[in-house]
Amino acid sequence: MTAELTRGQNHPLPRARLEIRVSAGTPIVAGATLGDENGRVHGVEWVAHPGTPALPGLEVSRQAAADHRLAVDLDAVPDAVHRVSVLLALPAGGTGPGRFGAVAAPFVAVTGLDGDEVASYTITGLEAESAVVALELYRRQGAWKVRAVGQGYTGGLTELLTDQSLPQAHELARSIQEAVAGGLARSVPAPPARTADGNRSRQAATPTHGTDHGAAASQGTPGTVPPVSPYDAPGVSDPQPPGVHAQHGTPQPYPAGPGDSATAGQSSAPTGGGPIDYSHPRRQNAAPPPPPPTAPPAAPGQPARPVAGDATGWSMEERLYNQVWGMFEDLARTTAAYRSAVDFADSRMEKELDQVLSDPRSRIGGQGDAAREAARTRHTQLVSQAREALDRDIAQLAAEADVVEPALPAAYARWDNAVWHAYRVPMEIPMALRLGDLHLPEADRIRIPLLVRLPLERGLWIDSGRSASLDGSFADSHEMRRLGLETAVAHAARLLAVYPAGEFTVHVIDPAGSGAQALAPLVQTGVLAAPPALGAAGTADVLARLTQRVDLVQMALRGGAPDALPPGLDTSQQLLIVNDFPHGFDDRAVNQLRYLADEGPAVGVHLMMVADREESAGYGPLLDPLWRSLLRLTPVADDHLADPWVGHAWTYEPALAPPGSQVLRQVLTQVAAARRPWDR
Repeated sequence: MTAELTRGQNHPLPRARLEIRVSAGTPIVAGATLGDENGRVHGVEWVAHPGTPALPGLEVSRQAAADHRLAVDLDAVPDAVHRVSVLLALPAGGTGPGRFGAVAAPFVAVTGLDGDEVASYTITGLEAESAVVALELYRRQGAWKVRAVGQGYTGGLTELLTDQSLPQAHELARSIQEAVAGGLARSVPAPPARTADGNRSRQAATPTHGTDHGAAASQGTPGTVPPVSPYDAPGVSDPQPPGVHAQHGTPQPYPAGPGDSATAGQSSAPTGGGPIDYSHPRRQNAAPPPPPPTAPPAAPGQPARPVAGDATGWSMEERLYNQVWGMFEDLARTTAAYRSAVDFADSRMEKELDQVLSDPRSRIGGQGDAAREAARTRHTQLVSQAREALDRDIAQLAAEADVVEPALPAAYARWDNAVWHAYRVPMEIPMALRLGDLHLPEADRIRIPLLVRLPLERGLWIDSGRSASLDGSFADSHEMRRLGLETAVAHAARLLAVYPAGEFTVHVIDPAGSGAQALAPLVQTGVLAAPPALGAAGTADVLARLTQRVDLVQMALRGGAPDALPPGLDTSQQLLIVNDFPHGFDDRAVNQLRYLADEGPAVGVHLMMVADREESAGYGPLLDPLWRSLLRLTPVADDHLADPWVGHAWTYEPALAPPGSQVLRQVLTQVAAARRPWDR
């Protein structure tokens, strides 16, 4: 039975090998310190954090995430260690909340490796604190116990580590945040929160996972962020900056569609003699309706038949978006359950073999051989059971993916999807855009679309550095630059294709002119705002114009006059593709590029860089914030992206047109034809 602790309570720990699970609903940093009998931490080597995730008997997450699993083996910690303090902190310098009072109470649970909870603690009462000691595992009279601490620190990690008598507290806190920033740069951003009634509803198509996932899927993870509807409209007088459109789903004054008639009638008709509600149904702060039942229920004992669009949402596009993210989370969690079960089986077999070898009488003879064989047999059984559960979940997800993939709209679909053959320039901006596919080695046949919300909240970095792809092939620097620019062109073409005519403008900087062949689809179809800028002079001109645009829009917004802009200013979304950085860039141009990366997305100016980071090493740490602010993608398959739930390393594959296909040029030709009336 789980002991639900309150602050200050303790509980005995019945086993030495444990797992500490943290759920916060928003990305946080998880770490642990090793202290002596007085709680003193004697050096940085006594602290486990994302930069140094493993210590004897202790392993923590390598990045900030909404959920964490910390592995603890109390038998393996040094004898001098009497306390293991689990610490949580909010990432510094990011766009997320800066205090725990702005998020839901974090939930921490101590479990065995089999998933059974020993004790749990919900950390309440936090306000301005940005770091907290959640739990403390301490040694008392040869036995270990867990105590709920909940001690918060407004000074963050520095104050927390100083309180534990660490001499290098300030330096270590800074290095932890730098490691976290590097981890966040590779993490796929989580989808925005939804209303409580609007949480993803997979219905019967949801595969059944292990204990951890099942609880999360059916009841919600304890300690998650209070859901906030992304469909809440801003105030009527709230200005929208040029080029920055309202988030998808923001109520707009348009007539109700066919699917809204029932709702509209209910909202406008008087009921029970009360006052009439004249509010538009799409302006109400209500949860989206559940998906309609489109498939008959499955027979008893049979898995449910998957249905495309079985998640909640106002439209089929939103339902598919939520369903894809649901599949992403399901696969992440079921794989985590499988890996945890395998780790448990490995540690159990190792412990049993150690017990056999520790007894001199069983080292030789049939008794020892039988014990070793029994340990290996139990290990095989545990792994087989875990694999069987994983295969069952993967089969259900694969069946769902087979149904969902053909039903995706153009913005979410691969280039080889038939939906592109019927492509027409859209009239509205979609919710999101597909930038590639993600998959895990345990489920290689399932490809999860990597969907990012529009408008883009951060720039993109196509890493053209020399690397080995996962298929074992090597590409030299020249080939990687070519592949990187082709990937950037495919992403830019997709962005142009999903925006209405005249609402997305692309600029290209190619100082050396080395990307002429890869840029041909954009240049020859005429979708660029101007020919690619060449040389240092062309680079300076484009950067100066975009920087000036950012300044003008920011001043207009701050002055409360978003319409007071110079005549002729292009108010569409702007994308700048930079090829072969840092060639052709001087110090002034580099600073302008950093400015665009930091300030541009908020006012509709986005950056897409094709660059090898090593080639700009001469700038030193000056460009580190630039690389961290961009979402790193690769032109070849690479396992560098992490999910926001458990931090798996997912293999990313870019969304490219099939070899020899003309679909990209055909789509861009239609985009160019639709743009001509706007360019007059």
